[in-house]
Amino acid sequence: MKTVLLMRHAKSKRGPEYDTDFERPLAKRGKRDAERVGAFLIEQDLVPELILSSPARRARDTAERCAEAAGCPEAVQLEPSLYGGSEEAYLSLLWALEDTVGRVMFVGHNPDLEVVVEELGHRYARMPTCALARVDADVERWEAFFQGARRLVWVQYPREL
Repeated sequence: MKTVLLMRHAKSKRGPEYDTDFERPLAKRGKRDAERVGAFLIEQDLVPELILSSPARRARDTAERCAEAAGCPEAVQLEPSLYGGSEEAYLSLLWALEDTVGRVMFVGHNPDLEVVVEELGHRYARMPTCALARVDADVERWEAFFQGARRLVWVQYPREL
């Protein structure tokens, strides 16, 4: 079984004090929501082996807080292509995964995440901040993930946790 978890960064702050979009930090609610998702991953026995995150501050902080709450802080890797890279960046990273990885989580941005969820799960799902989508395929190799029957199992919203 291969599982892809797709998470949009948590709620972030806005304002003139942030020179660029890349530097925007998490809001108080965003910090709380990221930690709730991490706890949810433990409850569901879905702790990822690898977390690939956009390096933008809000995404990186989301990934790190979530991973810490899930007990896997060492799983986070920053992936520059996930900031402004389009849905192709996500798909390319999936193609390149080692087959020893059974569960991977991406932390990134819209509109790319909604496109990737639809591409992988074969149906549209709204991805507000800190939403988490799960796509499964009953395959042994990531190459087969793209060829086999994949399904969007669920989308979890932080307000439901």
